Amino acid sequence: MKPVADYDLAIVGASFAGLTAARSAALRGLKVLVIEAKKDPGARIHTTGIVVREAAEAVDIPHTVTRRVHGIRLYAPSLKHMDLFAPGYAFLTTDTAALMRWLAEEATRAGVKILCDTRFTAARYDSGLVHLDTPAITARFLLGCDGARSQVAEAFGLGKNSRFLIGVEAEYSGLDSFDPRFLHCFLDSSIAPGYIAWAAPGPKVTQIGLATKSDAKPALQRFIEQTEDRFHYSAASIVERRSGVIPCGGLVRPYASDGVMLMGDAAGLVSPLTAGGIKLSFEFGRRSAHAIADHLLNAGPPPEKIIDRDLPRFRIKSALRSALSYGPPNWMYDLLIGTPPLRALAQRLYFHRKGGGGSFEEFAGRVAD
Repeated sequence: MKPVADYDLAIVGASFAGLTAARSAALRGLKVLVIEAKKDPGARIHTTGIVVREAAEAVDIPHTVTRRVHGIRLYAPSLKHMDLFAPGYAFLTTDTAALMRWLAEEATRAGVKILCDTRFTAARYDSGLVHLDTPAITARFLLGCDGARSQVAEAFGLGKNSRFLIGVEAEYSGLDSFDPRFLHCFLDSSIAPGYIAWAAPGPKVTQIGLATKSDAKPALQRFIEQTEDRFHYSAASIVERRSGVIPCGGLVRPYASDGVMLMGDAAGLVSPLTAGGIKLSFEFGRRSAHAIADHLLNAGPPPEKIIDRDLPRFRIKSALRSALSYGPPNWMYDLLIGTPPLRALAQRLYFHRKGGGGSFEEFAGRVAD
């Protein structure tokens, strides 16, 4: 007789990937438990929470927790800039804490039990079940969605993220002295080597931040001082500060073993070039839930055999990440800003082939109005 588990699926981490997977698995008939170390899924947020439109539409994020941003304003170190649009397309900034709480509510409504203020410590796979120490439960399958430095990966000897960006951010209230149509992005190898700085108009606050390669010290205060004349931070107030690491080494290996799989940041499912991972978390959180449910309920193959064929390999983006980590000199950014080659490259990087809602001139006019 097979042992009876307390849960079909235990998920460590009430993250984008974890909550999406939990809801999908519960809707497919699994008994699901989510284990979260924080006091609630919206506490101590470590991400800017910028969502591409496709990701928002995939899970039908409510408009009340988002703000539409129509384009990108890309700055050189001299603060000379160029504007980028994809007619008919937009990004969404989010009230990330509210978004996480909404995802948790949706999962709970589907039948998921979320156990907050509980830290995963250790687990083992034995006799067809995963045995967790804290909380002391058993599950038929364990999904690790617990971030860039996954404890599930540590417990089961799975692959770990080894390359990171370091991000720091401050949220400002009353910061109204810049154009909210744009996500403002700054190229500056002395302030943000290996990545960019940004100013993102959110639904309630404005997020000012930057990320750097792991061996550089983020200079957020220097960035704020450099852009004070443009954004007037001194007339606003800081609501919250945060920092964290962003995996940028691509998919970890192995990301699965008997009864266990990693997903989201824990699996390295973050673009090494753009550091974007929310869309992938939504997509593969849901798809991993489908594969796990089919495995547990319908004698399907191990989930990783279904998932693996579609996971991004990031080969080109990893190569570009290595090149970007060396950081072009600032004089080159100043020289290239606004030129057709850099415009074409930036347009492809930010928008790919998205949009299609008319000409650039027509769209720019509608946004200006």
